[in-house]
Amino acid sequence: MLMRRSLPHVIVIGAGIVGAATAYYLSRAGATVTLLEADTPSAGATGASDGAVSVASKRPGTMMRLAREARDLYVRLAHDGTLAGVFFARPTYLIARHPLEVELIETQGRNLTSLGEPCLALSRAELLQRMPGLGAAVLAGLKVQHDGHAIGYQVVHRLLACAHVVPRRHTAVRQLLVVGGRVLGVETSQGTITADSVVVAAGLGSAALLGLDDVLIPRQGQLIITDRATASGPALPGPLMSASYLAAKRTTAPDQCSVSLVIDPLQTGQFLIGSSREAGRSDRATDVRTVAAMLREALAAYPPLARQRVIRTFAGVRATTRDGLPIVGRHPTLNGLVIATGMQGDGICLGPLLGAAAAQLACDVEPCVDIVALSPQRFASMEIGA
Repeated sequence: MLMRRSLPHVIVIGAGIVGAATAYYLSRAGATVTLLEADTPSAGATGASDGAVSVASKRPGTMMRLAREARDLYVRLAHDGTLAGVFFARPTYLIARHPLEVELIETQGRNLTSLGEPCLALSRAELLQRMPGLGAAVLAGLKVQHDGHAIGYQVVHRLLACAHVVPRRHTAVRQLLVVGGRVLGVETSQGTITADSVVVAAGLGSAALLGLDDVLIPRQGQLIITDRATASGPALPGPLMSASYLAAKRTTAPDQCSVSLVIDPLQTGQFLIGSSREAGRSDRATDVRTVAAMLREALAAYPPLARQRVIRTFAGVRATTRDGLPIVGRHPTLNGLVIATGMQGDGICLGPLLGAAAAQLACDVEPCVDIVALSPQRFASMEIGA
């Protein structure tokens, strides 16, 4: 990745996966990096995610295109050793439980195939050959071959270790230091820090710094972890993702509240079951009603789960936007400020790719990936400010 010849000092706000990736690519380019975290690395949405590096789940258009590029980057990072043993390639199985869902996964298959993603339509009998025990409600499926999985906090740890970047923990940024229309640093709980440019990658914490309270929307997602179904290795060849999950991803309604089934076989032999999408909730509490609804759907789709015990429930809060797209790009009016936030539930998938783009922007280099659709400029009418 080519950067400008002068080596800038860049402050990165937020030590989740996007901030860690930004710091990694800045460090690799020779820039000086100060990584600030209000809590601890991965304490936000990154540490409470399902780990899906999924093209299969994305809505057609910008998000599907970016997911393909992000997945390919994960593959390269695994091959070069950076994320070896952290990223695992695997297929995703989209499943349909009534005729309308059958139509939806067929449409998704056509969209994926048009981009060159290998897909295989599966009848119920063909699904049963691969995953005996599927519930009677499952009518058909679609195997999307080249998806993957990575645990968010492991990605963060590896990227920071490879970059030799040590985040400043418990260092909350109170405001940006702006002089003459340019951001020159930040005011923190530990004092003032100056730099050549600043990248805000703080998830929901970005709202207060950037005046994005009307743009960034909290969305809670509840998840379930079971005990081990196998001694080691995943208990299924890939995750089961309901067509209703696709439908939920395609809507940008700011008041969305739904439960969409994912049964994810983890490398530990456990299952992760999810997930809810509850707009407006910024707490991290789980509740019996939502957990019970997820379990009912999971048991109907894959009855062998009845043999497992629930050992943990948890919730994460994701920053989503009113149009359903992340915000990545230069600030519309303030020089020296780059924004990389609003990843919704796609931060694990898109984090390394968009972190690389943010690093390039912070060094006055145009990104290698097309992020025009993610530009903060589209919200300029909402008076984004620092």
